[in-house]
Amino acid sequence: MGNRLEGKVAIVTGGGRGIGRGICHLLAEEGCRVVVNDYGVAVDGTQPSTGPAQEVADEIKAKGGEAVPNFGDVSKVEDGEAMVKQALDTFGRLDILINVAGILRDRMIFNMTEEEWDAVIAVHLRGHYCTIKPASVVMRQQRYGRIINFTSISGLRGNPGQANYGAAKAGIAGLTRVVARDLGRYGVTCNAISPGAATRMTATVPARTAELRARVAGGGTPAPAPPPTTVPAMREPEYVAPMTVYLCTDAAWNINGKIFYVSGGTISLAYEETPYRTIWKPGMWTLDELDIFVPQLMQDVVNPAPPPPDLNIPGRPVPAQPAQG
Repeated sequence: MGNRLEGKVAIVTGGGRGIGRGICHLLAEEGCRVVVNDYGVAVDGTQPSTGPAQEVADEIKAKGGEAVPNFGDVSKVEDGEAMVKQALDTFGRLDILINVAGILRDRMIFNMTEEEWDAVIAVHLRGHYCTIKPASVVMRQQRYGRIINFTSISGLRGNPGQANYGAAKAGIAGLTRVVARDLGRYGVTCNAISPGAATRMTATVPARTAELRARVAGGGTPAPAPPPTTVPAMREPEYVAPMTVYLCTDAAWNINGKIFYVSGGTISLAYEETPYRTIWKPGMWTLDELDIFVPQLMQDVVNPAPPPPDLNIPGRPVPAQPAQG
């Protein structure tokens, strides 16, 4: 066991399984006392159970660490407040909040129900608010804290069939940047992880959907099969824990408002959304001018989901026909 987080106290939502479980164990190995929150639901948010949170807390204690389970629903304000209160009542302080909890209700936007939209937004985006708000009050007062949120490539770039999930995860990215600015002056940092790992949630993605996402990522053409390799896939959720926990340590005191892609042995700092190319004139653009200059602005920029060649698209250039000899 290490001592990087000796004396610190953390809340981890979604801590009973997958990525959250790995984070809880590594926190405890570094001397942190942990409130393991997990509503214990299925991937779609149904069938709550106390089992996962209790099991992880028991595993940590069996190894000599300190942990207590929490079975609250992150989408409820009162449950978020209760998590913070439990940390204070049990361990006397709160230093770290890590928001991992999430559900999926995948559906193409034209088939998505209002309930499917609301459920995912509630657990992910509202869930981050319900824990960050009460935790931020404590951290602001003590002039110290670490908040780690979990976003996704679905929100940062987009995945088919995940309008609800992608919207929530994009919102979490924005929330992270704003909270960083709200709390930075008080010695509190807020960062986000976009993980890549094999979890219960990724296991529910049908093969056809996975193929469609690969096609979209490749600009509309199927990605070639990877070459044979002896390098392990390193998709276990535990691989996400080290960078998450590093952001909780004193060494990360000046890292704030950033998003990191973390998958296996790869850690990448996300490029912040800033203007990429610009056109300018001292006045209002006309449509005739935009007909000329917007194509230049968009040169070499790939459509993430282009229509098939046989679909009649108004405005699409007609391919040149070969000359008849």
